[in-house]
Amino acid sequence: MKNKVVIITGASSGIGKALAEIFGRAGAKIVITGRNETNLQETSRLLSSQGIENFPIVADVSIEKDNQRMVDETIRKYGQIDVLINNAGISMRSLFEDVDLDVIRKVMDINFYGTVYATKYCLPYLLKSKGSVVGISSIAGFRGLPARAGYSASKFAVNGFLEVLRTEMLHKGVHVLTASPGFTASNIRNTALTSDGSVQGESPREEEKMMSAEECAEHILKAVQKRKKYLILTRQGKLTVFLNKWFPGWMDKIVYNVMAKEKDSPFKKA
Repeated sequence: MKNKVVIITGASSGIGKALAEIFGRAGAKIVITGRNETNLQETSRLLSSQGIENFPIVADVSIEKDNQRMVDETIRKYGQIDVLINNAGISMRSLFEDVDLDVIRKVMDINFYGTVYATKYCLPYLLKSKGSVVGISSIAGFRGLPARAGYSASKFAVNGFLEVLRTEMLHKGVHVLTASPGFTASNIRNTALTSDGSVQGESPREEEKMMSAEECAEHILKAVQKRKKYLILTRQGKLTVFLNKWFPGWMDKIVYNVMAKEKDSPFKKA
C-alpha cells in the first residue's frame, strides 16, 4: 500500500473510518468522502494526527456529479487512483407492508447507485493502475433479512454488479473484491431509516458483542493485498451464507426468529 492512493466513501465513521486508519497506517494516501463536513474534518484531523496523508472531500455518493467531482479532485491532487472502497451505506428497519417507498429508493440510491457511480468514474484510472475495486456489501446480500427489504435488495444488487465487473475485468488486471461483514459494530443501525424515513437513532442490537470495525478493516486490507474475490466475515455470517444455500426453507424460520428477538422488533417470535 506504500504511496497507493485509496478512495474510501462514507469514511466519517464506523467501518469507513477504520478503513482509512488501517490503509493509512499501511502507507497509503487516503481520500475520504462523506456528506457531513464536520464529521469528515474530524476524521481528517484524526488521520493527520497519526501521520496519515489524507484528502477530505465533501460528497454524497447518491449524486452522480459528486462522484465525478470526487474523482476529478483526487486526480488533480494525486494524479492516480489505486484502490476504490465503496463503503458509504445506509440501512433501514421496517416491514415492507408498512414502509414508505421513498425509503427504499433512498437506500438503493446510496448503497447501489453510489457504488455504481463511484466505480464508473474511478474505473479509467483503476485500469491504468491495475488497481482494486472493493464493495462493502453484507451478509444481507446473500440472505434477505426481514424488516430490511430495501437494505437487502441493495446489497444483492451490489453483489450482482461486482460479479459482473469482476468477470469483465478478468483479463484487464483490475481486482474486484466483494467484502461482506457479518454484524459489525458501527453506527449503521443508529442511522437506519424507519418506515416513514425518520432516523432510528438507537441500535436494536448489542453492538459490544459484535466484531469491531477495526478488526473488520484489518481483514479487508489483507483481502485487498491478496487480491481475493470474496470476503465473508464472522462465524455467524459464514454459517448463514452456507446454510441459506443448502437449506433455504429452514433458514427462513431461523432468520425470522433471530431477527424477531431484536429490541422493539416490528414482528414477534413465532
